[in-house]
Amino acid sequence: MADQSDFSNLPARTSVPEAPVALTRPGNLLAIIGRIEEAVDEETAGIRGGTGYDLKASNARKSRYLYELTRALKGANEIEFLEQHREGLLRLRQKLAKNEAAILAHLNAVTEVATLLKNAIQRADADGTYSAGEFGWARA
Repeated sequence: MADQSDFSNLPARTSVPEAPVALTRPGNLLAIIGRIEEAVDEETAGIRGGTGYDLKASNARKSRYLYELTRALKGANEIEFLEQHREGLLRLRQKLAKNEAAILAHLNAVTEVATLLKNAIQRADADGTYSAGEFGWARA
């Protein structure tokens, strides 16, 4: 077994300093909020549009954008962020509300179909076709 402390196969660390957070944050935040809005709009349209939409990929994309947003906000002044991005956040909140409504409608439809199938199966089982009395060994 290889030694656990052998890190020779890992890439070397670079000594390039990261850009200061204050210089990168505003543009990044606007871009991240925009990407989140786009992803939410696409998901809402996909859910409303039919059965071929890939929810798993959409969730992965939204998770990645949330991670990016969290990283961009690390150490930020929350009040300043809210003031600077109020319009974008309100727009995003409205889009998320529409997305939630589409998801709930989708889940309700799935629940309704599942209930219909369950009831059909129960009716088929209750018609006596597979009851113990139909078999010779079960008769007294």
